[in-house]
Amino acid sequence: MQWQDRAIILGIKRHGETSVIAEVMTSERGRHLGMVRSGRSRAMQPVLQPGNEVEATWRARLDEHIGEFRIEPVTLRAARLMETATAVYGVQAMGALLRLLPERDPHPHLFETLDVILENLHNPADAGELFVRFELAVLNDLGFGLDLTECAATGARADLAYVSPKSGRAVSRSAGAPWADKMFLLPSFLGGEQREAADAENLSAAFRLTGFFLHRHVYEPRGLEMPAAREGFVQAALKALKQQASTDSQLSA
Repeated sequence: MQWQDRAIILGIKRHGETSVIAEVMTSERGRHLGMVRSGRSRAMQPVLQPGNEVEATWRARLDEHIGEFRIEPVTLRAARLMETATAVYGVQAMGALLRLLPERDPHPHLFETLDVILENLHNPADAGELFVRFELAVLNDLGFGLDLTECAATGARADLAYVSPKSGRAVSRSAGAPWADKMFLLPSFLGGEQREAADAENLSAAFRLTGFFLHRHVYEPRGLEMPAAREGFVQAALKALKQQASTDSQLSA
């Protein structure tokens, strides 16, 4: 058995004296594990860092075996990803999300989204928005997708303002007004006709929204805790976004 695919390094584990077990997210074959011989060598250590894009060739006698990877570097961005807190926590948090999916289950759109986010983790506004959309995509692939396209009560697609915690569906401002204090706010960058860039308030609301449904549908039923890296990313992204807004305000004054 052999295949070759684009892949992003998620993490490694020591295997014997010189080798490692690499965990990667591939373009066509989902999350996949494989042994890398001499993976602890000086030449391979910089390549096998989380966030790097590589060309992975996997070989095994039988498909069910863990097999071996031959790894060739494509985009080595791990050093840049260590420069900001949003990037450090973001890589860890997205890896934790992908581990919720079955191994070797194809999710090509998640691979492409992950690749885009890794190129934008230096920008807190872009990173936060993209991360929220990544969480929504993972929820959808796990069978718990939210419907944020139309009002659950009226079918209207305009002036969507809330999300029902029971159904995970959007609700318009007028239909949801009587129960507004019991629902989540729908951030403007996620729904509605006019989608604006996220500010700190909208991004915070979005993190609360996705965090609630991830906890209820994914982590709690599995007896798992929300990864600490997610909270680290949330706080880092919000802090950076507020600092950016303050700087922009001072420059425009």
